[in-house]
Amino acid sequence: MAFDWVRGDKIRKTVILDSSAILMFFEFSLNWEKELARLVGAYHLLVPTAVINELQILAKREKGQKKVAAALKLITKYQTISEDADSADEALLKIAKKSQGIVVTNDKDLRERLKNHRIPVIFLRGKKKLVLDE
Repeated sequence: MAFDWVRGDKIRKTVILDSSAILMFFEFSLNWEKELARLVGAYHLLVPTAVINELQILAKREKGQKKVAAALKLITKYQTISEDADSADEALLKIAKKSQGIVVTNDKDLRERLKNHRIPVIFLRGKKKLVLDE
């Protein structure tokens, strides 16, 4: 898997979504697709199956069911990718390393782990815009 996807004459960056990022899209009024394009240009989204599993577990809890159901519906239009890992965070780390991708997450601990591995991270700042930390 490569960092850049070529489609027609456009090069697309690989962007990998974490569950916190997917849920963020429903918590804050922000045009996240436009924000991603502003930060990285053309992009190709990946959703690890471990993240989908995490969201399915959250969907079984009472609090936030509508938001999680909407998130599960949203991600059906994006490519999923499997990685043998003990957790969603570990899967994100492995996939990002292999694909040289950019991870979108609001999880502080995961952001720190990714930063230690020199993996670029996109996160929400000030509830209004996404920021790329390379």
